[in-house]
Amino acid sequence: MVVDGSRLVRKLIGDTLKAQLPGADVVACADLAEAHAALEAAPIDLATTSLVLPDGDGQQLAQAVRATAGQRYVPVIVISGNAQEHLEGRHFSDDVTDYFDKSHGQRALAEFIRGYVQPAPIPGARVLYVEDSRTVALATSRMLKAQQMEVVHVTSVEAALEFLRERVAAGEGPGVDLVLTDVYLKGELDGGDLVQAIRGEFGCSKRRLPVLVMTGDANPANQAALLRDGANDLVLKPIEERLLVTKALFQLRLSRLPEAGAPAA
Repeated sequence: MVVDGSRLVRKLIGDTLKAQLPGADVVACADLAEAHAALEAAPIDLATTSLVLPDGDGQQLAQAVRATAGQRYVPVIVISGNAQEHLEGRHFSDDVTDYFDKSHGQRALAEFIRGYVQPAPIPGARVLYVEDSRTVALATSRMLKAQQMEVVHVTSVEAALEFLRERVAAGEGPGVDLVLTDVYLKGELDGGDLVQAIRGEFGCSKRRLPVLVMTGDANPANQAALLRDGANDLVLKPIEERLLVTKALFQLRLSRLPEAGAPAA
């Protein structure tokens, strides 16, 4: 289901969905009223929505999907030109599964949607994983390795920085394609310090070296600070495997795409 007040945007997103999932039945809705009618008519497997709708907003749409789906997993994705601003402000409710900022461009949107409807591994992608709990590290590493990623696991930010500095000194760049880190770790430094070092000391942009931060901290101000410091996205604990894998694969694919302008709206 694609919900957006703009007919052009509905067509763009609908065409992208059909291209990524041949044979899919795309239900286009111009507002909340049409979306409610569609939800009552038949179950859906994925919903995209703009933040602002003619008769409400995307948060209300997400709540309606959750109420209709019950315990069934249905991704609800907000597609907006200022999704990043809302993410940093922690304005999205728990009913929203994920977000996509239009500034990434139409090709990136196709890759993003593919991650939900047809997730595909990226063999050989290297992940620097920072986690000091052996139990959590084993479980999460299995999730990543199941997607054919190579996992370099360290237990502290200090060890992660040492690894990155050695790779840079050897002329290998950062030596990994993605960093996945917990926030609170043993040692003097935390996940926020690692994000700042990657963006500052190593000068890696979000495209050059994506960073996903796992956190159980529900404080909106702390979450926003991580994003402002340069984290690409947050993965809230307890970790849901499908969401973690989708976010990791999307960031890896996005880092491989050329810079693109925003789609017409």
